[in-house]
Amino acid sequence: MESATPPEPIADVVVVGAGPAGLNTARHLTRAGFDVVVLEARDRVGGRTWTDEVEGATLEIGGQWVSPDQTELLGLLAELGMDTYSRYRDGENVFIGADGVRSRYRGDTFPVSDATAKEIHRLTELMDDLAASVGAHAPWAHPRARELDTVSFEHWLHQQSDDEEARTAVALFIAGAMLTKPAHAFSTLQAVLMAASAGSFTNLTDESFILDERVVGGMQSVSERLAADLGDRVHLSTPVRTIRHSDAGVVVESDRVTVRARRVVVAVPPPLFSRISYDPPLPRRQHQMHQHLSMGLVIKVHAVYPTPFWRADGLSGTAFGTSTLVQEVYDNTLHGDDRGTLVAFVSDEKADELHALTEGERRARILASIAEFLGDRALEPDVYFESDWGSEEWTRGAYAASFDLGGLSRYGADQRRPVGPIHWACSDLAAEGYQHVDGALRSGRDAAADVTAALS
Repeated sequence: MESATPPEPIADVVVVGAGPAGLNTARHLTRAGFDVVVLEARDRVGGRTWTDEVEGATLEIGGQWVSPDQTELLGLLAELGMDTYSRYRDGENVFIGADGVRSRYRGDTFPVSDATAKEIHRLTELMDDLAASVGAHAPWAHPRARELDTVSFEHWLHQQSDDEEARTAVALFIAGAMLTKPAHAFSTLQAVLMAASAGSFTNLTDESFILDERVVGGMQSVSERLAADLGDRVHLSTPVRTIRHSDAGVVVESDRVTVRARRVVVAVPPPLFSRISYDPPLPRRQHQMHQHLSMGLVIKVHAVYPTPFWRADGLSGTAFGTSTLVQEVYDNTLHGDDRGTLVAFVSDEKADELHALTEGERRARILASIAEFLGDRALEPDVYFESDWGSEEWTRGAYAASFDLGGLSRYGADQRRPVGPIHWACSDLAAEGYQHVDGALRSGRDAAADVTAALS
């Protein structure tokens, strides 16, 4: 006799994605008394946070920073009893300007001419004023939204200043350091949202603020703790393929399990929304919106040395370059480790150039660029590793998704709007903490509140 087909598991809510957003969604919903199932495509939790061991060195392959404004993350760390530690920043920083001259300096101001320093300060004040006026919650509703959204950040900077070095320095903190796209590829409104989400543009330019602390045990351990509390509600290696939805609820079909529920929260990066089939299809506006959102591109480079040699030279390990291949370097030494670790970043079009090279050629060029800042000892790390999220199937870029020109004012108000029983959550949709773990947690909390209200 043929065995009966196993019944579909039944839950109140299915969460698609076990990154910080999805896990915090599930955490809040289970606390509200709902039965939740979490389906994750990867064989691990954590999403774009990933702490792993490479050749005996523990590396933060994904997101890692904690800043003072990230109160959602800080509150969760306190609740979980998890500790943080400060990034090493004693000593002098290094700057290489457009002229290729290497300078050592202290403080928050690049060692440029007085005229350029004044221009950088003036442009920073302009961005601070715009960020305060536009805000992070509904930039598309601002009276100047379309005006700011239909001009690229690069063009806007040209309109504001004739000082090329000042423009390049200001663009670095949004284009290379945050959105990881060329400044001509995103709008001024998108740049203003990035600044407003951190409290101000000044906060983004202050590396001692925005890159303040790290989590002892690694940022992924936050997700691991949340997942442990959820227990067998979390299913790994379970990519969701189809969401069938109606007024009666949803049927979520994955490679390993099918779950019937009242609601579903899709908590993955926006470029992956369309990897799922929807029956019936999503509304036209959702399809259009998703086509105007794309991930940035950055190579995060980890180099581990026998000792943090730069400290003996009186250097902090922090370095910036406005025309160099590597434009940011930081001391990323692991808590309690005697070895020294540097983390460096190559963004957008520079990353495109490097990906066209062989692995050996790419490594040589990156290490040579780091050595321009910190000396030839940087050329020979014991461990070298590149985080390449652009080739990772379930992410496809870094750090987050942003709109193309005109997209934020056109579609921004629709980003979190549910489609029937389908809700959305991820750091890419956050206001405060946009594209950070803090924003992911906020987005998950908000999605859980929306679902709770809908089911109450």
